[in-house]
Amino acid sequence: MADAASGSTDKSVQVKLVLLGEAAVGKSSVVLRFVSDEFQPNKEPTIGAAFLTQKCRLEDRVLRYEIWDTAGQERFHSLAPMYYRNAQAAVVVYDITKASSLEKAKSWVKELQRQANPNIVIALAGNKLDLVQSSSSTPGAPSSESEDEADDATATPGEAPSPSGGESEGGLRQVPREEAQAYATEAGLLFFETSAKTGEGIVDIFTEIAKKIPIEHILAATRGGAGRPGAAGGRAGGAPEGAVNLEENANKPKDACNC
Repeated sequence: MADAASGSTDKSVQVKLVLLGEAAVGKSSVVLRFVSDEFQPNKEPTIGAAFLTQKCRLEDRVLRYEIWDTAGQERFHSLAPMYYRNAQAAVVVYDITKASSLEKAKSWVKELQRQANPNIVIALAGNKLDLVQSSSSTPGAPSSESEDEADDATATPGEAPSPSGGESEGGLRQVPREEAQAYATEAGLLFFETSAKTGEGIVDIFTEIAKKIPIEHILAATRGGAGRPGAAGGRAGGAPEGAVNLEENANKPKDACNC
């Protein structure tokens, strides 16, 4: 499929996508799984933001996701508008084993709905599903790897989920799926539960976002604003200050998106 995608470059559409969420929820691991189909259990924290790309085929179009993976630490919050400005899509990630991370995700959604592109497609992703599934068979015990917990880590004591803090499934789950789904429906968001460690639900996020992107609107804006920074993928004029270009991680022949 990668060959088919590369053969349709004349019909490719650049889509700027930003990832937002609290530190240590696994944003970088979600992107790495999508772009390279890899998982790094001891991933270094993101500083500022990282940039990656991946192609996704949708009918007769090829969407080229230009992904800004932002740092979750509070000290980087003020930089976020620089990355979600002119974005056509956003993935807001929370940790299903940490209830406070959903509240942070809700605040990001409000900020996006207030300040970002009015047509932005927003997906809410509850990550670390494998921790909950593992704990079902061994109640009270975390999985062998604290899935992508090091991602955007801040060395804050007590980051690990408490075995006594959940409603079910071994006590690790703190955010019931029904609660998050209801919020997403009310706020008009796409909703997924994912595991960057196993890959579950990851491709689905980007596939469903691709289906919602107003491609013709983007093409029209691109034709009307050629050379204007942010007109299409948001990269014109160079990367925002503080960004780390990790595009080389995306240069694998396999296309991770099968939409």
